Amino acid sequence: MTLLRIQDLQVAFRLGERGAKTLVPAVRGVSFDIEENTTLALVGESGSGKSVTAMSILDLLPDNAQRSGRILWQGRDLGAAPRAELLALRGREIACVFQDPMSSLNPVLTVGMQLCEPLIRHLGLGRRAALARAGELLAEVGMPEPKRRLAAYPHELSGGQQQRVMIAMALACEPRLLIADEPTTALDVTIQRQILELIGALKQRLRMSVLFISHDLGVVGEIADRVVVMRRGTVREQGPVAQIFSAPQDAYTRALLACRPRLGDVPARLTVIDEHIAGTATPAAAAPPKAKDPAAPVVLEVRALAKSFFLKQGLFGRREFKAVQGVSFALRRGHTLGVVGESGSGKTTMGLTLLRLHEPTAGEVIFDGRNLLTLDDRQRQAMRRRIQIVFQNPYASLNPRFTIGQTLVEPMAIHGIGADPAEREARARALLVRVGLGADAMAKYPHEFSGGQRQRVAIARCLTLEPEVLVLDEAVSALDVSVQAQVLNLLRDLQDELGLAYVFISHDLAVVRFISDEVLVMKDGQVVEQAPAAQILAAPQQDYTRRLLAAVPRGWVAPAA
Repeated sequence: MTLLRIQDLQVAFRLGERGAKTLVPAVRGVSFDIEENTTLALVGESGSGKSVTAMSILDLLPDNAQRSGRILWQGRDLGAAPRAELLALRGREIACVFQDPMSSLNPVLTVGMQLCEPLIRHLGLGRRAALARAGELLAEVGMPEPKRRLAAYPHELSGGQQQRVMIAMALACEPRLLIADEPTTALDVTIQRQILELIGALKQRLRMSVLFISHDLGVVGEIADRVVVMRRGTVREQGPVAQIFSAPQDAYTRALLACRPRLGDVPARLTVIDEHIAGTATPAAAAPPKAKDPAAPVVLEVRALAKSFFLKQGLFGRREFKAVQGVSFALRRGHTLGVVGESGSGKTTMGLTLLRLHEPTAGEVIFDGRNLLTLDDRQRQAMRRRIQIVFQNPYASLNPRFTIGQTLVEPMAIHGIGADPAEREARARALLVRVGLGADAMAKYPHEFSGGQRQRVAIARCLTLEPEVLVLDEAVSALDVSVQAQVLNLLRDLQDELGLAYVFISHDLAVVRFISDEVLVMKDGQVVEQAPAAQILAAPQQDYTRRLLAAVPRGWVAPAA
């Protein structure tokens, strides 16, 4: 039985001043069907029209959108449906899980209040019954201490826990169709695995269909029955998952499959989609990476680093939470240390603490013969320019009121780099070209760029200070595979050219395998395993490391004969 049929969907957005007639097409003639109890995956790069297509189903597009074509829900044309009918469908028969739970959850309402809302509105439950059912839903999605979490606010939960709340809300009324828009993109592999298994189990139990939107073909290959490949608003290819993965017909589909990092052999460069389609991929894409100098000087040495947070307990008491415990490592010039672990393992806290963005509880961070943790403010300011950080979210780490030029020039002015404003501006333009953005980006604002372009700006901002060490905190986790490949190639090129040393924090083990020379595995704030990247991924010694590797999505695998 066909639940949803989309026929010749076209969406364009009006841009410019009020009354302007400029239309920018986003979706052009998209058609596909979703059958009952099946999972259909929409895949493609950022800007391909995946999310716009999905949001068109329930008319969740902004006011400047123009939509045409037919969207049939069990034979009913939703394009002609009155608003009251769409409101009744939303959450009841068709539910959505969005990519960023922190911007989707209401920050001033508790988790329990937000879960109760659809139960009261659509199912007519009383408040007490709705609250009891909300606790059951949190338990079903694997939330630890579900009853206690009902009183929590979104900011008190981790990213994985926030996403579980979103899934619980979406499944509260047992919908016929779940639209999951990049629901696991920024989650670590074990939480991602749990959420994929959860969606699969609920799909079977409720005979629910899933429209799964993702750029990660490893995930798509495991969860989907059918795949629709989109690029620039059009469908390039669609078919059963086995056909798409084993015998892709379109060059773009083949390029998507080729540019994803893998846990196996590591090339010198990742394939970029446009190069693959044009047949201009460099020979380095198939060559092994350049060997690193094992005797390179140590630029950063961390000894027994620890960080505790103290939480209020009772009226006068407090409880110690040990976020980082006794972390030690040595980082050589031109080398990369990959740091992996689940959410809450202490990866990010460790990175922020060694930079003194969190004040440490104990330990030493030796850089250029000096302990960074004992420097006064003036000394720390001078050293800070030599160790920089790239954060996960380029949307939040760039000032929206600064042009890109101001963003790059400001740190140089603060640290006295460049003889005058003209020289600083020239350096900024050269850096934009180096990271793959044109010098004309100087006058633009962050909102005019994609996520991948903003991350390049963030990297360029770090390079303005000529650092020796970069801490990269999930710097590519939210980027689609093609942009991710470009940024990873850029990081490797900069390392080869400038001798930069990286502390690369990530939940994506395939990315860590590509970029890292050594891997440090963290759990509950402690290092449980540390070894060269090839060794730790080929022959892990700890059960925890083996579980992390087992959770990595492998994509579609042909059934055994």
